[in-house]
Amino acid sequence: MENKPIARYLKLLGQLMELHEQNSFKIRSINNAAFKIDKLPYRLDGKSYEEMTQIDGVGKSIAAYIKELLEKGSVKDLEDLLQDTPEGVVEMLHIKGIGPKKVAAIWKQLGIENTGELYYACNENRLVEAKGFGAKTQDEIKRVLEFRMASNGKFLYAQVRPEAEELMLLLKDVFPGALIEFAGEYRRCCEIIAELTIVLGTRDTDIALKTLSTTSLLKNITVNDCHINGETANGILVDIVVTEKRFFFRDLFTYTGSESHVKAVLERTATPPDQPTSEEFIYQKASSAWIAPELREGDTYLHKVVLPDLIDLVDLKGSLHNHSTWSDGINTLEEMALYCRDEMKLEYLGICDHSKSAFYAKGMSAEQVFKQHEEVDRLNKKLDDFHIFKGIESDILNDGSLDYPDEVLESFDFIVASVHSNLKMDKEKATARLIKAIENPYTTILGHPTGRLLLSRKGYEIDYQMVIDACAANQVAIEINANPLRLDLDWRWCQYAISKGVLLSINPDAHRLEGFKDMEYGVLIARKGGVTKSDCLNALTLNNIQEFFKIRKAKYKV
Repeated sequence: MENKPIARYLKLLGQLMELHEQNSFKIRSINNAAFKIDKLPYRLDGKSYEEMTQIDGVGKSIAAYIKELLEKGSVKDLEDLLQDTPEGVVEMLHIKGIGPKKVAAIWKQLGIENTGELYYACNENRLVEAKGFGAKTQDEIKRVLEFRMASNGKFLYAQVRPEAEELMLLLKDVFPGALIEFAGEYRRCCEIIAELTIVLGTRDTDIALKTLSTTSLLKNITVNDCHINGETANGILVDIVVTEKRFFFRDLFTYTGSESHVKAVLERTATPPDQPTSEEFIYQKASSAWIAPELREGDTYLHKVVLPDLIDLVDLKGSLHNHSTWSDGINTLEEMALYCRDEMKLEYLGICDHSKSAFYAKGMSAEQVFKQHEEVDRLNKKLDDFHIFKGIESDILNDGSLDYPDEVLESFDFIVASVHSNLKMDKEKATARLIKAIENPYTTILGHPTGRLLLSRKGYEIDYQMVIDACAANQVAIEINANPLRLDLDWRWCQYAISKGVLLSINPDAHRLEGFKDMEYGVLIARKGGVTKSDCLNALTLNNIQEFFKIRKAKYKV
């Protein structure tokens, strides 16, 4: 074994010992030895134990660790510490800019156990609540994590969007007379993007290929037949398909849909058009209406007589599930309300600060709840043409109960019930936990059903059908959490929910004013799930949703 891996083992041992607050003198000795071993001009694996003890900074105990590592391939003390430390916490030790003390605070004070949860906490402004952290440190950690996420070659849709839109504008400047459109995963509004595909139709493909092959718009450019491949400054892979204008709509259709969708359409077409004048013409030949790009994942919508009139952002009349300075948000309740009314042009706001069990997010005590309700009442008298609903994001406890007594729960206009803890239950227990919460008469909306964090945390396993069926039986809506890291409920289950008569609620889970803009991502993923205006709870007008909440409250007062 080379010296560098030996030094890495010792460094990790020292970090874990510090994380678990063990002997500080021993930690300093191990860290010092790791540094010196990394710089030795000779190999250690040929030395005897006695020879190792004579090396400056090593000594007997560390020499024993090295001997154990060389003979057994591991160190028991290290393995024991790894056994007591979540894998994600160990990963956090490798993040530049935060040492074991800060990782310990993140883990033990905030209950964060992996880098995905850490990134989400940075977005929610939660890290500044931990001792030793400030806004500057939080921003730096977020930047480092974004770089790490990008290095795996996959990106959130929201991460791709700014560079994609900028690239499109630049391409239209360079080729003013060309037909240019997004295709592939991005045009289909997939939640995860591995490659950005663009189709460019031009009169002279040779000139276009030559121009693009020398452009500074992309890095690491290669030319493969009619494809220009490269990457953006942030490492997003790009495939520009250059075609003649007469083939543009054929190629746009081909490169937009999933492989199974394109195949299914063409199989329904006796003679696929080689030079169609529009995508609509291709679908017409397949005896189908034009199918929106978001729905082109298979053949499901080819068999529908009437295609859904997909929801748009303008259809949303209010924003439910949002957080203010009463818990872990960074804007006041009044600031949130005014932004919704004046900037987002909405009719209502549902405030859903965290409940008392969410100690890591300054969850509200019962006394704070009633004080917040007094503020809501004052603001509702003050604000014209707008209404704030009294809500709460109530933690679903391990046994499926909600974390306030009934006399507190009944004081809210509506309740979003969400899981935030113990995400490692098996599928059967996790499903039973959710169903018990759904059956609670005070539950109005099931929040982010699986707790997933895209590219970071898979989320807990649940029986989707049983959970959705329970929501249908108890008239509980299901959230499509619009935060780009969540987008949960997964779009693949939207149609099943709709078929059962379950309303979906597109909620931004906003912790700051800018968070309301995430509603757009929620709408895009809802469209991908075939959601219409009539399927969406917060597409109801103020009068209609007031009636909806009134009926719900009457149900549990019986």
